[in-house]
Amino acid sequence: MKRALPTSLTGRLIATVVAVVLVTTVLLTVFTSLAMRGFLVGQLDNNVQKALDRSTVRYHDDFRDPLTGPDDDGGPGGHDQLGPRVGPADAEGTVIAQYGGTQKAGGELAQANGRPRYLSPRALAALETVPTDGHSHVVDLPGVGPVRARAQRQGPVTLVAGQWTHPIDDAIGKLVLAEVLLGLAALVVASGTGLVLVRRQLRPLREVADTAHQVSVLPLSSGEIGTTVRVPEELTDERTEIGQVGAALNTMLAHVEHALDDRHRSELQVRQFVADASHELRTPLTTIHGYAELSRRTVPPDAEQLSSAMAKVEAEATRMSALVEDLLLLARLDAGRPLARDEVDVTRLVLETVSDARVVGPDHRWVLDLPGDPVAVTGDEQRLHQVVTNLLNNARRHTPPGTTVTVTVREDGPDAVLAVQDDGPGMSPELAGTAFERFSRGDSSRTRASGGAGLGLSLVQAISVAHGGSVSVESRPGRTRFEVRLPAVRQLAQAHDR
Repeated sequence: MKRALPTSLTGRLIATVVAVVLVTTVLLTVFTSLAMRGFLVGQLDNNVQKALDRSTVRYHDDFRDPLTGPDDDGGPGGHDQLGPRVGPADAEGTVIAQYGGTQKAGGELAQANGRPRYLSPRALAALETVPTDGHSHVVDLPGVGPVRARAQRQGPVTLVAGQWTHPIDDAIGKLVLAEVLLGLAALVVASGTGLVLVRRQLRPLREVADTAHQVSVLPLSSGEIGTTVRVPEELTDERTEIGQVGAALNTMLAHVEHALDDRHRSELQVRQFVADASHELRTPLTTIHGYAELSRRTVPPDAEQLSSAMAKVEAEATRMSALVEDLLLLARLDAGRPLARDEVDVTRLVLETVSDARVVGPDHRWVLDLPGDPVAVTGDEQRLHQVVTNLLNNARRHTPPGTTVTVTVREDGPDAVLAVQDDGPGMSPELAGTAFERFSRGDSSRTRASGGAGLGLSLVQAISVAHGGSVSVESRPGRTRFEVRLPAVRQLAQAHDR
C-alpha cells in the first residue's frame, strides 16, 4: 500500500484530494440515486393507486358490460368477461386487470396510441400473484415487462392496477451516468487545480528546504564559520506551520554557528595552549641540557662549576615540575574530577597566606580586612590555599615595591567573598579581558622577568568554578581588584536541609 502512494508530499496531497473527491462523488451518486429512486417510486405508487381507484369506479359503473378477453396468444378469446377498462386518464404502460368471482379474468394495457391492448392469460396469471395487502409489488408480466402493481378486493372480485417500472430505471440510469460524467470531470478539475494550489502553497517549504540544502554543502568541518544563510524573514511567521519550520531552522542554524565558532575558538586555544606549554617546558629543558653538556665537557672537572651547574639544573627541574603539576591540575579540573569536600575556614586560610606573603614580599604593604566571625566554605583546603596564594603572588609580581595590597573576607548573602585589591598601576582593558586565559601574561615576550608561566589566574578561575563559585577582575590605574565568590557553608547546609 505504501509503495502505491506517491513519494513526494505534493503527490500525496494531490492523491488525497483526488481520493476525497472520488469518495464524495461515489457517495453523492449513491445517495442521490437512492433518493431519486425513492421519490420516483413514491410517485409511481401514487399513480398506481389512482389508477386502481379509477378502475374501481369504472367497475361499479360497468358491472354488466362484457369484455372480450384475449387468448394465450393475445388474440380475442371469444368469451364474455366482466372487468375494468383502461381509461383516457391512464398513462402509457398502465395495467388494469380483474379476476375472481363468476367472470373470467381480463385486463388491458394502455398504449401510446390510445388503443388498449389486452393482457395475455400468462400476464393475468402473474397479476393474480399480487397480494391484496395495500402495498405495491413488482411483477414481471410476460409480453409487458416489469410493472409495479397493487391489488384490491371488490366484493367477489379482485382488481389490480400497475404501471411500468422501466421509466424509473431509465431515469435513474441517466442520473447515474450524468453523475459519473460529472464526477470524472470533477476528478480532472480537482487534479489540475490541486496540483497548482498545492505547488503554490508548498513553494515556501521548498525555499526552506533550499536553505537547508545550502547549509548542508558548506565546509563546516574546520575553520571559523561565521554567519551562514538564513530562511527569509517572510517565511518565519510562527502563526503558520511553514513559518514554524522556518523559525526553528533559523534558530537551529544560529545554534550550530555558535557551537562551531566555539569549537573553532577552542581549537585555537588548544593550539595556543600546546604551543605555550611546549615553549614553557622547552625553556627549562634547554637549560638543563645546556648545563649537563657543560659539565660533561669540563676537563678536568671543576667542583665549583659542577655544583653551580647542578644547582641550576635542580632549579629548572623544580620550575618544570611546578609547571607540569599546574597543567595536570588544570586537566583534572577540566575533566570534572571531584575535589575534597571539607569545611574550610577562609578567614584562617587568609591569615596564614598573608603571613607567608609578608615574608616573601617585604617591600609591599599587606592589609587585612576580616570580619568578627569566621567565614567558612565547603571545599578542598589545599586548592583554596592555592587560590589565595596565586592572587597574592600575582599582586606582588605585577606591582612596584611600596604598593598596598588589601585582602578582604566577608559574607554577602549566600556567598563567601574573598577580595584582593592593590593600588598599583592597574591592567590594560585588553589584558583584563584575557587575565584568566592560560599562559596569559602582562607582556607578549617570553621573558621570565615576572617569574610566572601565566597559569596562576587560570588555576584561580578553574578552582573557583570547581567549587561552584566564580572569579572576576576590575582594574584601572590605582585600583585593581580580584574577587572570588564561593557558596558559604551555612547556605550549603540550609540547602541540604531543604
